[in-house]
Amino acid sequence: VQLQASGGGLVQAGGSLRLSCAASGRTFSNYALGWFRQAPGKEREFVAGINSSAGSTLYADSVKGRFTISRDNAKNTVYLQMNTLKPEDTAVYYCAARHSRAMMVLGSTRMYSYWGQGTQVTVSS
Repeated sequence: VQLQASGGGLVQAGGSLRLSCAASGRTFSNYALGWFRQAPGKEREFVAGINSSAGSTLYADSVKGRFTISRDNAKNTVYLQMNTLKPEDTAVYYCAARHSRAMMVLGSTRMYSYWGQGTQVTVSS
């Protein structure tokens, strides 16, 4: 499956952005999806994930209550709505997919086989 992320940009602290990730090439509804981010000098970290049916989600503690992951299987797209952004949210954001119809959402980068190219999010203070 091919993934194309978009929607990043520069925003002031407290603002909002919505990232999108369009998928192509395989049956989208057979894949669990995740958003990860990587700041300069840091390891890539899990942000949010959603299972294939959208019946289960998982969030990193650092974004819980501020970010919302969702998916539209008819449009082959996963979204990350980011509210109340903070300067520490600045990073390159990646969407990722793993072939799974399980209910459980996994947060490890090792469990995702397919990755998009990343989109830069910069939050100014």
